[in-house]
Amino acid sequence: MLLALKNVSKIYKLGEQEIRALNEVTINVDEGEFVAVMGPSGSGKSTFLQVASLLSSTEKGDIFLKGRNVTKYSEVELAHLRNREIGFIFQQFNLLARTSALENVALPMVYAGVGAAERRARAAAMLEKVGLLDRLGNTPAQLSGGQQQRVAIARALVNEPAIIFADEPTGNLDSKSGEDIKNLLKELHQEGKTIVMVTHEAEIAQIAKRIILFHDGELIYDEKFGYNKSLKSQKTIEYVDMLKKKRKPPRLIFGKVTGK
Repeated sequence: MLLALKNVSKIYKLGEQEIRALNEVTINVDEGEFVAVMGPSGSGKSTFLQVASLLSSTEKGDIFLKGRNVTKYSEVELAHLRNREIGFIFQQFNLLARTSALENVALPMVYAGVGAAERRARAAAMLEKVGLLDRLGNTPAQLSGGQQQRVAIARALVNEPAIIFADEPTGNLDSKSGEDIKNLLKELHQEGKTIVMVTHEAEIAQIAKRIILFHDGELIYDEKFGYNKSLKSQKTIEYVDMLKKKRKPPRLIFGKVTGK
């Protein structure tokens, strides 16, 4: 078990009103899994990503990473842990605007204390891996959206993290670039990378081997799949359609109805 959330709740306060963005969520992610996280706007899927990736604290529950309870870690300890063990891929790319692709990818290694020569070599190798060896000196403004996301993926991978979190990684891309990024994520999973990806697109979720759905801060559906694409497509479309219609699907855990 690589990542575990045990009875985790996240509460936001608006004046006297409490909003449970996450409500008693329990989930395990094993090494090598590719998980798609889905749900309508306000369902808790983005909050789940922030909490699971240690970017946001919790009001209740425990989070374990590689067997360690990291719930009570200090901000400094969490920053070091994120740098070593977690890679991030954002919808907005989050690249430094006046910095080259090579320097953007090398940045996490600066915080990790890696020497300059090794940083450049590893960053260049990672950019070659994502097909951008000829763009090392380009700034984000000189790259297409798809190329910027490839730089972001290279940056996420450069410290060899234990797990990668992707937040709508194709959300700002045209269909061709989105397809390229989808194929790259599939390749990374085939190499054994652990990926947790938030998406609202059923088509993008198809590349994952496990789909979880959130509704009103609760985990309501969790199923693992092999290579039966037709089953996954049927299940995913059915449940996403129910969510869009504001109907709460039955609570399913690994395909079995456990309650309404």
